Amino acid sequence: MAKEIWRPGNMLYPIPAVMVSCGRQGENPNIITVAWAGNVCSSPAMLSISVRKERYSYNIIKETGEFVVNLTSRQLTRAADWCGVRSGKDFDKFKEMNLTPQKSVEVSCPGILESPVNIECKVHSIHELGSHDMFIGEVLCVTVDDRFMDDKGRFDLGAADLVAYSHGEYFALGEKLGKFGYSVAKKPRSTKKKSDKK
Repeated sequence: MAKEIWRPGNMLYPIPAVMVSCGRQGENPNIITVAWAGNVCSSPAMLSISVRKERYSYNIIKETGEFVVNLTSRQLTRAADWCGVRSGKDFDKFKEMNLTPQKSVEVSCPGILESPVNIECKVHSIHELGSHDMFIGEVLCVTVDDRFMDDKGRFDLGAADLVAYSHGEYFALGEKLGKFGYSVAKKPRSTKKKSDKK
């Protein structure tokens, strides 16, 4: 096996491609597609999104101090891509993509009704990094599509048909390979009795 050496670059893939909604009073709410997003803390729950300063949504999020992260499903992939290459200065993205603004619980900007998961955030801090600034958002509320609740009352995120982004391309999530801790979990003892020797 041989390896090539490349210059430093963004090769941490796959990653989520999320649709971040935001808005200012008196203006149409906007959607920006963000690939640089991730969890950063579990208690209190926090996540990060990184946005270029020149993006239309940058100042909206900075001024209002809030945003909603909407997970992208297979059905939303085209809308996510379109919202990532068009500017809210020129288009009403909710209208153009036939998306429904969903009233949020804890923030004033809407989520996306068609998204299986909406994560409402207030800006905790902003870190200037270079090409992008990172917004750390404290999670205030999460809403989920009740179509994906199973018969035991648990949310089945795997049934939401989520999408990942990898090096400029979108992929549907595939086969489940295990769950957290499966590599060290004790195997259940077999209850099958050995046949009697004759």
